[in-house]
Amino acid sequence: QVQLVESGGGLVQGGGSLTLSCTDSGSIFYITDMDWYRQAPGKQREFVARITGGGSRNYADSVKGRFTISRDNTKNTAYLQMNSLKVEDTATYYCRLDSIYWGQGTQVTVSS
Repeated sequence: QVQLVESGGGLVQGGGSLTLSCTDSGSIFYITDMDWYRQAPGKQREFVARITGGGSRNYADSVKGRFTISRDNTKNTAYLQMNSLKVEDTATYYCRLDSIYWGQGTQVTVSS
């Protein structure tokens, strides 16, 4: 059974950095794609980044060059390193495994 647990959110000043983690308690992590999405208040959930089971990465244009997605298959964990954070990055961040399973979300708030 897949269960995703996210952590690492918080309050940070603009220009700062945070690293989010998403850990899968199941057994399919290493072969599947992992995505990060985010949802700001009053807005639709939007794609942020993806890392495939093979390690290929792609990013939304809004975060390209600032965010880095990675994974550690030995720990069943994916990461989202977020640098040069902007106020508009404020949102609840969700991880998604295999295009099916969602985490509970972790709040990221960037102050000006």
